[in-house]
Amino acid sequence: MDKTLAVTRHLLPRSSRLPVATSVNLNVRLSRSSSRSLALVGSSSRGCTLKCSASTLDNQAERFKEASKNGNLVPLYRYIFSDHLTPVLAYRCLVREDDRDAPSFLFESVEPGFDASTIGRYSVVGAQPRMEIVAKENMVTIMDHYEGRRLEEIVEDPMEVPRKIMEGWEPQLIDELPEAFCGGWVGYFSYDTVRYVEKKKLPFSGAPPDDRNLPDVHLGLYDDVIVFDHVEKKACVIHWVQLDRFSSVNEAFKDGMNRLESILSRVHDISPPRLSAGSIKLFTRLFGPKLENSSMTSEEYKDSVLQAKDHILAGDIFQIVLSQRFERRTFADPFEIYRALRVVNPSPYMTYLQARGCILVASSPEILTRVKKEKITNRPLAGTVRRGKTPKEDLMLEKELLNDQKQCAEHIMLVDLGRNDVGKVSKPGSVKVEKLMNIERYSHVMHISSTVTGELADNLTSWDVLRAALPVGTVSGAPKVKAMELIDQLEVTRRGPYSGGFGGISFSGDMDIALALRTIVFPTSTRYDTMYSYKDVNTRREWVAHLQAGAGIVADSDPADEQRECENKAAALARAIDLADKKREDTGLCSSTESSGFIGTDDLVADKQDRLSDVRQRRSNIDELKTYFNLLKCYQMCAAFIQRSGRGGSW
Repeated sequence: MDKTLAVTRHLLPRSSRLPVATSVNLNVRLSRSSSRSLALVGSSSRGCTLKCSASTLDNQAERFKEASKNGNLVPLYRYIFSDHLTPVLAYRCLVREDDRDAPSFLFESVEPGFDASTIGRYSVVGAQPRMEIVAKENMVTIMDHYEGRRLEEIVEDPMEVPRKIMEGWEPQLIDELPEAFCGGWVGYFSYDTVRYVEKKKLPFSGAPPDDRNLPDVHLGLYDDVIVFDHVEKKACVIHWVQLDRFSSVNEAFKDGMNRLESILSRVHDISPPRLSAGSIKLFTRLFGPKLENSSMTSEEYKDSVLQAKDHILAGDIFQIVLSQRFERRTFADPFEIYRALRVVNPSPYMTYLQARGCILVASSPEILTRVKKEKITNRPLAGTVRRGKTPKEDLMLEKELLNDQKQCAEHIMLVDLGRNDVGKVSKPGSVKVEKLMNIERYSHVMHISSTVTGELADNLTSWDVLRAALPVGTVSGAPKVKAMELIDQLEVTRRGPYSGGFGGISFSGDMDIALALRTIVFPTSTRYDTMYSYKDVNTRREWVAHLQAGAGIVADSDPADEQRECENKAAALARAIDLADKKREDTGLCSSTESSGFIGTDDLVADKQDRLSDVRQRRSNIDELKTYFNLLKCYQMCAAFIQRSGRGGSW
């Protein structure tokens, strides 16, 4: 590594290494011999099990052998029916309910629409990364779970570490996989990663105090993922084989098939975990306790706004985004809060991400940056108004938003910043504003959106694009670097994941990173302890939820209005915590027989002991949901609303 100052090596404990399956199941029948063939070989109330025949296995082995001649990273995959399995349930099958320190992720999406939102085509689940990178300022820890090794070193730019690890990889058969994230790096990049780029103007030594000690970067290298296709009602289970680790292609194929079968068995051949149920009362007035200001008081924030306005009037900046952090304590599990958030605020980038040091529960509406087949996309999203109660009111509010000179001026300024960020890493003359000031409708609000694109310059990668974009102008200000210098002076704690980015960079080199807004951060500080139990309400862990929100400050901003804007944004996230708390109170223990059905935001799915009559008896639990059909229809009737091609941005 560049400018390495210190290196220490440690052997990982055997308990932390990934398990390897030891057998391949070939006792099956197939109606077709294609590597993508699906065959029904058995059924139960859980769903259908799909396995491959010996002839199909031979076909896969031959294709694997041919692909290995052209590259050293080859996927093995199996398509299965997904009508019995939701992404939420699949995640729970892969990650123990009490293990909140296990790196893992769940990506889902809802696309904005004119009349209503629609479920995005793909959802992705991943667990047990084969490698992790954790960066705190310039100290980088690399954990190789395959080799059982741990490396710690100080480097000048930790963002270079994952890029260098990917050098020399030659992935194959990319075109055969779904057009979604199918394996690679997943994690988050904090707001403070900008200090790796702007070392002189924004050094770590000049940053606000760090009261949580969260990593600045956490990445997991996921070679096992499950991609759900909600259009074709199937899921693709994928395992990537790194040929360099094996002495022969046959050995690599056998090991890869064993691991693929291991993943399949975890989501098919075991009794599925029980998910809490209960009624959903979105319109309840029984909200939880008031949010606490955990970083600064209301008066301190207003004073910061006045100081920012002085800098604007002095000509130092045009705009600045000042944020503050709120706090809420809860006994609701973070995963249950995610399930509630996807009902309260469905968005294009819905994410549950367990990382080292924290858990992120997010419903971000905006991409930070994207690279797909060397096309760079940046989508500034600024200018907001509530949704109307009727289509007519929607159109009226849309017109008012586009006639709001202040919001439109801010948006145009951020489009210009986006053009500058994209231009740094694009071929000359390729930067375009493909869409300017379009209105996008979400569940509760409408935003002004624009799309800036460019063609990736030669000899640059997605990592260079990410470095150029972090953080975007919508969370910093303009001019960007000067605004961030003032943020260091006016905010009292480091932002951490808030206003950074989270998402994935695939083995193919494509990248999709969401902006970390509408994101709840749960510090995990203490590691998993047997004194805590998800199942036993009396020994549940109390979580501290951090909800950070900011407001764009311009010359005519009113401090009281900006304070209210921050409070309202944080309160929207707190509603998910309120809903999860209420559901926990309604259902009691998640393992109780009264709440064993998978009801709520997921499909109605019966476990193997259920009969149709038992399911019918539970219909009363769903009747109450119909009252709120307009808000929940994109989940309850997803088949009628699914789109084949994504609009805007989503996973």
